[in-house]
Amino acid sequence: MAAEVLIVEDDPMLADVLVGYVRNAGHRVRVVADGAEALAAWENEPPDVVLLDVMLPTLSGLEVLRRRRNAGDNAAVIIISARGDEPDRLIGLEFGADDYVVKPLSPREIVLRIEALLRRATQPDGRLSDRTLQIGSVEVDLAARWATRSGSPLQLTSREFDLLAFLAGHRGETFSKTALMQRVWGWDFGDTSTVTVHVRRLRQKLEDDPSDPRLVLTVGRQGYRIAREDELA
Repeated sequence: MAAEVLIVEDDPMLADVLVGYVRNAGHRVRVVADGAEALAAWENEPPDVVLLDVMLPTLSGLEVLRRRRNAGDNAAVIIISARGDEPDRLIGLEFGADDYVVKPLSPREIVLRIEALLRRATQPDGRLSDRTLQIGSVEVDLAARWATRSGSPLQLTSREFDLLAFLAGHRGETFSKTALMQRVWGWDFGDTSTVTVHVRRLRQKLEDDPSDPRLVLTVGRQGYRIAREDELA
């Protein structure tokens, strides 16, 4: 599937390498090197995927991402950063990134991560037989990759939707963070705090009181699950 990819990177050598790999994979590419330019390019012609550097002139990548997420944009975003410590990764995910890659990076890995995000965006989990799932006031349309709460659209990132759709399709079952990383995103390694961040972001969008969730439940030290119908009565 060919996608519109916006590369936001102020290192011209790295940008050129990324452009070559992404184009060779069959995607259309635009490149900007400045935070303000990135914001304008993103708003004027919304991309499918954004490769977003953090350290940029005029506006940081995180500020660009924050503004677009606040505007309801749900493009898939892969942050590219020289900062690989856990707090930096978590901040990026909290701002609404779908993935986080630390420099120095493999351009081939970037292409694989883009394609993984695109696959998840176009192919609902084949194990889920119902086209539409209902959890309390939340409705999840698997085919359209669309969710509403009390009839109002929910602005979910690709990762957030994947997590919600998977848990909703296995209602009442508890999954560990490691299992969710493997079964939802296909990752056999990585920091499980990624799952924690996405659960927290989901709760902020689904729950009346995110600090006292009724839909996305924590089960002791075992993991997470969606509440059963009888628990919502």
